Amino acid sequence: MKPYYILAILLLSLSCKTTQNLPDPLEAGWEGHKVCKVLQDTKKQRILKCTFPPNVGHEKHYHKPHFGYTLAGSTFQITDATGTRTIPVKTGVTWSKSKISQHEVLNVGDSTAVYLIIEPK
Repeated sequence: MKPYYILAILLLSLSCKTTQNLPDPLEAGWEGHKVCKVLQDTKKQRILKCTFPPNVGHEKHYHKPHFGYTLAGSTFQITDATGTRTIPVKTGVTWSKSKISQHEVLNVGDSTAVYLIIEPK
């Protein structure tokens, strides 16, 4: 087996191990309370609606590849592999991730934020 195949397998195995102990976005909450609910769950996709009033966040969790849409924006403190930063998130902003990712967020703004998370299966 080629060395780079072995390296790829090891890296994939490590990323799976780091997410095995973390909840997914539906399971994760904030201080014992759920922040996401299922709007649709089919064979092809799961759609979550996540709501964050001011001073409410989302405990550290992982995401499978997904697409996101901001129904209502606010300002968030985000902690991930690159560190902690504060960013304004405007209504109507979209994003997508093609890899497994993990983070923790906190709404530090003064308005309630609402997101749709669309996860292909």
